[in-house]
Parts: sequence; C-alpha cells; structure tokens
Amino acid sequence: MLRKRRLWAFAACVGALLLAPFALDRLFAPNLTRLHSTGVEVQDRDGRILSVLPAPGGFWRLATRPEDVSPILLDLLIAAEDRRFYDHAGVDPLALTRAAGQRLRAGRVVSGGSTITMQAARLLEPRPRGLRAKAIEIFRAFELEARFSKPEILGIWLTLAPQTGNIEGIRAGALAWFGRPASRLDAAEAALLIALARRPVALSPDPNAEEARAARDDVLRQRGAAMLSAEDQALAPAAPLPNARLPMPGLAPHLARELARRGDTPIRSSLDAGLQRASERLAQEALVRLPERASIALIIADLATREARALVGGAFGAESRAGALDLTLAIRSPGSALKPFPYAMAFEQGLVRPDTLLSDLPRRFGAYASENFDRGFVGRITAGEALRLSLNLPAVALLDGIGPARFAASHRSAGAAAVLPRGVDASLPLALGGAGTTLRDMVGLYALLGDGGRAGYASRLGRHHRARRF
Repeated sequence: MLRKRRLWAFAACVGALLLAPFALDRLFAPNLTRLHSTGVEVQDRDGRILSVLPAPGGFWRLATRPEDVSPILLDLLIAAEDRRFYDHAGVDPLALTRAAGQRLRAGRVVSGGSTITMQAARLLEPRPRGLRAKAIEIFRAFELEARFSKPEILGIWLTLAPQTGNIEGIRAGALAWFGRPASRLDAAEAALLIALARRPVALSPDPNAEEARAARDDVLRQRGAAMLSAEDQALAPAAPLPNARLPMPGLAPHLARELARRGDTPIRSSLDAGLQRASERLAQEALVRLPERASIALIIADLATREARALVGGAFGAESRAGALDLTLAIRSPGSALKPFPYAMAFEQGLVRPDTLLSDLPRRFGAYASENFDRGFVGRITAGEALRLSLNLPAVALLDGIGPARFAASHRSAGAAAVLPRGVDASLPLALGGAGTTLRDMVGLYALLGDGGRAGYASRLGRHHRARRF
C-alpha cells in the first residue's frame, strides 16, 4: 500500500511539472494589446500608401510582416541580433552565458544575450531593465515560441521595434526616416533602422548623426557584412544619413478618416496616388486665389467603373476654410450644374431634339416665373444653343413638360436624391438648382450623362453606393 502511494505521489509530481508550463501560460498569457493596436493605413488602387493615421496614443505603428520588409533587412537583423534565431526555442543559452561572462569580467554590460524572441517579449510588455525583467522575458520567450511561428515572432519585432519618439516598427520607421516603403530599403537604410531599435533616443540621426552613423556601420561591418554583396559592402558605409524625420503620408485626408471608420487595415481605396497628389496640388494653387473663408473640393472619377480616382474634400486643417469638413459630402445647391438633366430627359422622351426651337421669352408657370442671369431674353433659340448658353426659362419649360415629380424620382432612383426642405414637394425651381445635393452625387449624375444613360446606372449608383466606392 505504501509503495502504491509513493508511486501515485511521484506520478502526481511528474504530471504537475509537465502541466505547470501550460497552466502558467494560461494564467499569465502574454499581453498582445500593443501588437494589435496599430494605426490605419489607406492604400491606393495599386497598393501604394496614400495616408497613414496614428494608433491610439499618437504612436505611428503599422502592422508589419517579414514579407513587408526588404530581404536584406531580415538578413541583417538576424545576423546582428540573433544568429541562431531559427535554431533555439526562444532563449539562446550560449548567448546568455557569453553575456553573463563578459559582464562579470568587465563589471558592466558589454553585450546583450537577448534573442529576437526575448526582445519581442520586451516590446510587447515594456518594463524597467533588471534581473527580474530578464527572467520575465525568458519566460515570455518560451511562451511566444509555443504560441507563434518564427515568422510571426519576427512580425512582432518588426511591428514594435522603436524608431525614436512616437515612431514604432520598421514600416513606420522607413516612412518617417526615408519616405519609402520598408520593402524598398537598401542595406544602409535597413542597418540604421536595426541600430535605432537598440537605442532609439541616443542614436536618433537628427541630433546624433555621428553616433547613428557609427551604430549603422557597426551593423553593416561587424554584424551583417557576411550577408552583403561586394557592391553593398562598398557603398553602404558611404550612404548619407537622413537629417530629419519626414511627415507621414497624408494624401486624401478627409477620405482616409472616412474609410478608417471601417476598422480594418490596410484599406485599399480606388484612388490613384499620383493623380491624388496632382489634384491636391492643383486645389492648393487655386485656393490662394479665393477669398479667405472660401474653399474648394473636387472629385475625378473613372467613367467606366464609376470609381473615384482622386478626391479633395477641402483645405484640410484650415479652420477659416472649414477644413475639418469633407465638402464632397456637403449639401449645396448645384445651381445651373443641374440644367443638363431636364434636357437629357426631354431628349430621351422625345419631347424635343437638340435642333428644336424653344422660346426664351417672359413666361409665368402659375405663380412661378424665372429670368436669366442678365435679366434679358433672347427669343427663339434651339434647345442645344439654350443649354450651351445656360438659359433659365427653356430649362424650366422642359421640366414643366417632364413633370418635377418624375424628374425628382429619376434622380432618386439613380442614388442622387435631391434634398428638399421638410414638407416641400418637387417643383419647377429644381431645373435651376432649387434643391440640395452633394458633389459626390453630382459626379454620379454626370457619369450617367457621360455614358449615354446606359441601363444599370440606378443599380450601380444606388443607395449602397457600390459604384461610388473609394
């Protein structure tokens, strides 16, 4: 009986030892909050970065996978920080022993023994350095290795590695220091970002150019030279350092904030980065000629797909110009911009043709009468010429023949309903812009004119705005 009890006790102890790591892992799971708290990235139709919005707390942090960075950066990172990364289970005993021995001999820290996995654990849960912190990092490293693959652990490091100030992660660092995606970094640029991750404050190139250069060259020369081609070894040390942080990408700021509400990232839009940049420059040049409190908005759309290729919502950030508002969504009177549509419907219904003679003379429609901008009249004129001259009375007469209710219904079915005051029905002033609409809706309506009013417009520009996807 005593023998059986001892065997059971021994088995219980062995079981407890085997289960202890799993129990501890469940009780003290790694905190992945920082890893999942990333900024919003809006891309153009080809995957180029249009705009980046910061993560909560104001940190520029973008989710980064190994395939998002240049291969030379991964080679340099492993050569410089953890040569046996793919061979250990989170902790490298040889590196820890070496670091401990060097510290005992020198009385100070000479080199670190942390693996990339241990560094990832520290980046997930930053805490003051010390033996207790090191012990926690070792435990967390084993946890991470059990939970994640090696590429996923690299992704943690690449996403969270500090790059000075509020910049975190290699993709954010590449944009802030070099203005290009991390996938296009050369050897010298990659080496600098790896060096920055070690001591981001002391090695910031802005005030500490010489220290940053020395650290970068150390990564290139002593840690990763074996991984470089002969050309890279010759050119990289001579490469200039960035002298200041660059602004993060901020094209289409109004649309970027609208799309960010979706919650997923990266967000692929229909815009074209080159056309968007040119459109913003064009709007800015035009803005200086406008009154102080005026603004400007524009949309360029692809007629074939009904997709926006460029969108400028206004003078973003300019308080006097209502820069916080996306003016492409603002409800305004379209004025004479709506005049082509009564003509289009009249042509379609066979009421008139472009060469039909119309009368531009004083006329009342019940209690309503209109006049031209110059308060004059031209008499008999063809429908085509009346439209070209933007005459008011012929447009109102055509709408009277079509019927304001039918005209409003056609716009509503096209996904561009006219906004009327509460309790007011559609009436003849619609022909002259007597209702509210948005620039986005007007672009959709003009797309209808541009393709000859093909069937399917209503379904493509309907209430779900599928054809106006951005």
